[in-house]
Amino acid sequence: MTRKPRAWQRMLSGRRLDLLDPTPVDIEIGDIAHGLAFVARWNGQTKGDWPYSVAEHSLLVEEIFARMNPEAEACWRAAALLHDAPEYVIGDMISPVKSAIGPGYGELDARLMAAIHIRFGLPATLPLQIKRKIKRADRVSAWLEATQIAGFTRTEADRLFGRPEAALTDGLSLHLRPPAEVRAAFLDRHAALMRAL
Repeated sequence: MTRKPRAWQRMLSGRRLDLLDPTPVDIEIGDIAHGLAFVARWNGQTKGDWPYSVAEHSLLVEEIFARMNPEAEACWRAAALLHDAPEYVIGDMISPVKSAIGPGYGELDARLMAAIHIRFGLPATLPLQIKRKIKRADRVSAWLEATQIAGFTRTEADRLFGRPEAALTDGLSLHLRPPAEVRAAFLDRHAALMRAL
């Protein structure tokens, strides 16, 4: 008899998250914030004394999304904040690696995202219009990150991510902070958005 490989991970909260069949009851915002604060964007290839974390990126995407959509409801802003939440357990893989892995990565990400959304009162699958708006904010964030801390020239970043409108990036500079600070900022923002629902 062949034993099935273990597909769950123990979280610091004590939850056991089944990666193949995640349930909303095993999702805790503290686990998400902690994990994302320790996952480096750009595979850690960024300037500065601290890694630029997925938690920091998520805060930036939510801020850009709000600039682009000032009338957006708190639930959609929460969705923007949580747009990369599955990476707290599956890590942040750069696009070329995701392509090499194939559709399995996307399926795993989608299952985790559905459980996370349900846990926080969002639809399991976001409306396509909202998904596109979050993706647009994500691309603006990628452009800022590429040009400010990841060593890309503006020409390269324009070609890969598209040059954003100046109004979307005015006054935005990237923060590189210790993981504990980023974790606290992420938790604070999530709590504020949940109160606004």
